[in-house]
Amino acid sequence: MTSPAPPQDGTGLAADVPIPVVSPAVERLTARIEHASPAERAAAVAEFTRTAHEHGTPLVESLPDDADHCAVTFLWFGHRATRRVLLLANRLIDRDHLAGSLLHRIPDTDIWHLCLRLPRDHRGSYQLVADISPGSPPASADEVQNRLRALSRYGEADPLNPHRIPSRWRDAASSVFALPDAPPQPWADRRPGIERGRLERHRQHSTALGAERDVWVYLPAGAPPPGGLPVLALCDGDMWFGELGLQDTLDALIADGAVPPFAVLAPDAVDNRTRWSELGGRDSYVAFLADELLPWAAGRWGITTDPSRTLVSGQSLGGMTALYAGHVRPDRFGHVLAQSASLWWRPGLAPGVPKTSSGAVPWLVGLVTDGEPRPVTVRLDVGRHEGEMVRQSRALRDALHAKGQRVRLTEYNGGHDYACWRGSLADGLVAVLADGG
Repeated sequence: MTSPAPPQDGTGLAADVPIPVVSPAVERLTARIEHASPAERAAAVAEFTRTAHEHGTPLVESLPDDADHCAVTFLWFGHRATRRVLLLANRLIDRDHLAGSLLHRIPDTDIWHLCLRLPRDHRGSYQLVADISPGSPPASADEVQNRLRALSRYGEADPLNPHRIPSRWRDAASSVFALPDAPPQPWADRRPGIERGRLERHRQHSTALGAERDVWVYLPAGAPPPGGLPVLALCDGDMWFGELGLQDTLDALIADGAVPPFAVLAPDAVDNRTRWSELGGRDSYVAFLADELLPWAAGRWGITTDPSRTLVSGQSLGGMTALYAGHVRPDRFGHVLAQSASLWWRPGLAPGVPKTSSGAVPWLVGLVTDGEPRPVTVRLDVGRHEGEMVRQSRALRDALHAKGQRVRLTEYNGGHDYACWRGSLADGLVAVLADGG
């Protein structure tokens, strides 16, 4: 079996690379049925299947003599027409060699399995897809890769895992698993019996963007305080509110007293092409947030205009947007929360994530190094399975620290994943707003 490619040089995360291992549960089953009678074999397979359905998947087991990792077994229960099953796990697979992420069939059964050794604090999303296409199997490695790449477009949630998260601009959801020591997410789910804020959606014309944008507005229950509500400008409102139900997290944070009541302004990203053309280090989008969206909201509701009580946040390209906004407009934004920021972005870059990294100093890091310090606090989060983005995040942290700015970088065991970001966003809000914003 081919393991996923290791992290790129400079990340220092080789210990976190997922390693295929023998599943203890599957090993017990195969040993039990190896010399069993047909009746005993059928009973053992039925028991294994029943247990998996009752307890859910993936199976999580301890590893002997390894207190830092778990054996995580992904399962698929197929039928006679199932030819292969592919695991699509966020940042745990090598998309240039998908054959390494194929599940293996237990001989003479319809049970397919793949077991990975993962750190005990890992959290991530994944999909599975079964190939039941007729015809001859691909003959060459290139043909196999092309077939699997086509198959990957049909990934779906694990039917035996009840924990799900929406996929971006796709109908099929993903499944989520969290290992025993994964960071807690106490505010992630909708909680009954608490006061609820108000969620509105408004259509706003932007001169800076030369277009109209839908904006989600979250307003907490109750009257605003005399100094106005603290406010968060958040990228990708269509995902956070339209799909993920962020209002449930905000309600729970406020109900627990983890943060004071605050407002959120979250413009839609529209689609992938629009998102690429507007997010990143682009002055037009920062002007939209700083000079149009914030004043509009302050004039309509009891929302602060004080930058020390104003946050900007985003993930991926949105994280880059938030960081750039804090750098060029500290008069409007006093705090930045950036998860998995796309620090590879630079002006003039063609659409799409670069396949390789030049190893050069990221563009934004250069701006920070060459500029004056800003009165802005920065919280960075990045997944330890995000390869070069870890090195880039560390470089930005170091540059901000050298300027005397307040900065914190958290590296979590996970990928480029809303399953992780929804927790780190909540944690960042608590860290910034707990003193009253």
